Amino acid sequence: MRMSMVENVKPSMPKTENAKEFMKMIKEYSQSDITDKSIVGTLMSELTTKKFDWSQPIHEHVTGMANIAARLKSMGMEVNESFLVQFIMNSLPPEFGQFQVNYNTIKDKWNFQEIKAMLVQEEGRLKKMRDHSIHLTTHEGASFSKGKSGKKNKKDKAPMKVNKGGIQKDQKCFFCKKVGHFKKDCPKRKSWFEKKGIPFNPAHKRN
Repeated sequence: MRMSMVENVKPSMPKTENAKEFMKMIKEYSQSDITDKSIVGTLMSELTTKKFDWSQPIHEHVTGMANIAARLKSMGMEVNESFLVQFIMNSLPPEFGQFQVNYNTIKDKWNFQEIKAMLVQEEGRLKKMRDHSIHLTTHEGASFSKGKSGKKNKKDKAPMKVNKGGIQKDQKCFFCKKVGHFKKDCPKRKSWFEKKGIPFNPAHKRN
């Protein structure tokens, strides 16, 4: 049976003189091979699609990707370091856009340890910018609310305007057009009624 196999397969086949045992070992080997291929496919998919979502520190994210690459290597699928670095760069969210541009413009390529150290620094910078933006927005919002509230209170508490004689400015006569009394109390209106020989009635309307 071994002689009927192609040469590149023979070295991986189990060695035994018992045909029944040989067939059993081949079956187990085939099932193991299928399982390994399935695991390799899953790990490769995880490595190439993994994304950093701020749910954990960046160094844990990067270390996790390196661990996946190590598992693939142990299963015969070695991931070159330059490919690992590129997978890490592809996993970064839009906030790291400037970092990615800077990386693509430099001539030298970083190894795993260098990319990890640089990403930790960039994460710290982005967190400071985000915290500053939140603080600024909160501060401006509080100032606006305080100013608006103060303006409203000022309007509510504004005193009624009066002249030097203590007369309210809204006391305007629509008969003589003077300020200081209402139409019903206007002396000119009273004189007008007397000249006409009409009994004066404050509520009376002039024709």
